[in-house]
Amino acid sequence: MTSPAPESRGHLLTEQANPHSADLDQLSTADLVQLFCNEDLRPQQAVAAAAPALGAAIDAIAGRLQRGGRLFYLGAGTSGRLGVLDAAECPPTFCSPPELVQGVLAGGAPALLRSSEGLEDLFEAGRDDLAARGFSGADCLVGIAAGGTTPYVHGGLEHARSLGALAIALACVPAEQVPMPCDIDIRLLTGPELLTGSTRLKAGTATKMALNILSTGVMVRLGKVYGNRMVDVAVTNRKLEDRALRILHDLAGIERDQGRLLLEQSAGSVKLALLMAQLGLSAEAARLQLEGCGGQLRQALAAQPSAGPQ
Repeated sequence: MTSPAPESRGHLLTEQANPHSADLDQLSTADLVQLFCNEDLRPQQAVAAAAPALGAAIDAIAGRLQRGGRLFYLGAGTSGRLGVLDAAECPPTFCSPPELVQGVLAGGAPALLRSSEGLEDLFEAGRDDLAARGFSGADCLVGIAAGGTTPYVHGGLEHARSLGALAIALACVPAEQVPMPCDIDIRLLTGPELLTGSTRLKAGTATKMALNILSTGVMVRLGKVYGNRMVDVAVTNRKLEDRALRILHDLAGIERDQGRLLLEQSAGSVKLALLMAQLGLSAEAARLQLEGCGGQLRQALAAQPSAGPQ
């Protein structure tokens, strides 16, 4: 049985030919590089234009996560891989549990290394992959599809909405070209690619920028950042231990030897080490203080010490 002929997608912004690169194969290498440099200003402009939607998404996601929900990125191909990348960076950067932010890629782990683009056409697979992760109405979904038409992503978004979960669409085409089922609609209009249809270029760059903003903004709202320091960084190697020691020094004037001792006593928690040093608390008392302030270090430093072992 033959599959139906595909509908034309030539009208989509991401599929149109870019007039600036009509002679791409004839350009000198220097001119080719300059052309890319010029065009790669567009992702920054596209993300800036989507700032209101990104802000709304950050607040909505943070609210759900504060009530015990989780954040899922869902996509196929480059879009899905970018979601997996952002999710994978959260535990080492913010010491968040791996299940808090999850990347779901059509085709699973093998598709990270080898293209499995045909799987994006399976509408039911998006729903099934979320169900396999225990996705519920308490959770958040960011469905990522550069061209906006990916059935795998549409299936996931419709499933999320049917459960009462927060459904967020992220695409690089106007909503009037491709409506997507969602509560918050993020559109990154980067325009036609220099290599026609290759959305790993400007669309991929804008998507990565937007995901950086989403995850970092959410973690800031969850209290995992103090000033501009990653005070929930997981101290899992020498580089991150050095970063933790510099944070302790810069924020509280703690010398490295004392910082190492505090990190050892606090099981590697920069937040607890800062509370111990600033308020003269034991590790357990610092933990109680922090928990009493909902994990917010700034509030914990300003509050009266909680009752507990000193």
